[in-house]
Amino acid sequence: MLQDLEFGRLENEYYNITAKAGDSILCFNEGQVLLSRGEDGTLKLPTLATMEALQEYGSTRYAFRINGQNFFLWFSASAFPQIDSFTYEPVRHLRQLEHKEICLAAMTGLHLYNWYRTNRLCGCCSTPTEHSDKERMLYCPNCKNVIFPRISPAVIVAVTDGDRLLLSKYAGRDYTRYALLAGYAEIGETIEETVHREVMEEVGLRVKNLRYYKSQPWGVDGNLLMGFFCDLDGSDTIRIDENELSMAAWYHRSALPAHDDGFSLTREMIGVFEAGNEPKF
Repeated sequence: MLQDLEFGRLENEYYNITAKAGDSILCFNEGQVLLSRGEDGTLKLPTLATMEALQEYGSTRYAFRINGQNFFLWFSASAFPQIDSFTYEPVRHLRQLEHKEICLAAMTGLHLYNWYRTNRLCGCCSTPTEHSDKERMLYCPNCKNVIFPRISPAVIVAVTDGDRLLLSKYAGRDYTRYALLAGYAEIGETIEETVHREVMEEVGLRVKNLRYYKSQPWGVDGNLLMGFFCDLDGSDTIRIDENELSMAAWYHRSALPAHDDGFSLTREMIGVFEAGNEPKF
């Protein structure tokens, strides 16, 4: 999956350090990230040295480290930075296996950037927040309110019926490929209850024999995805919620229209089912 790097891992510990010339800079324009694309398709983020002429117009904050490379977020009160040979590309479009480090950095960086952007003022008293020197935490100097990065729990659900798997497509989204069922946990709800509720709401089916599979951070939406396999319980008649899905149908294990892409939890779970290796109850 995305976070399964060939070497090392994303080190998310916070350090109160200053960016140096060779450190990578993550510049976001809403859901887009500033990068260059070589003739061979290689993706490259700007470094602090690349942005030398713009440093008086913005500031940086340490984000994380991947394989010894430091990544910093760029914040600017003026227009979004523009650099020759660099363009803004949607983070969601960076699903390229040969660039896992860049994709992981962009998605996780966007998660952090959105957290900083939406918590510039204290939600209790509207005082401008400040950043802790010791940990990744914002606090209010007036009322002492503390704010940590928000992570939303969500489920990815593979509903199976023997050798059949339920696949769907989202309604009204840019992503139009096949997917498994998915949804956010609600307040006061266990993650298992989320699985049952989402399946019933989206396709009108009952399920049983829930088996946890694996999790994946999904920074574009600020989620922590938890994957479950489960079995159909009762009727297989699908009644889709057209506000959520454009279609849903059963597909035999030998004729799945989607396969593992090495990137997402959804696709890995589809690949696991295709190979007959789904966890058994």
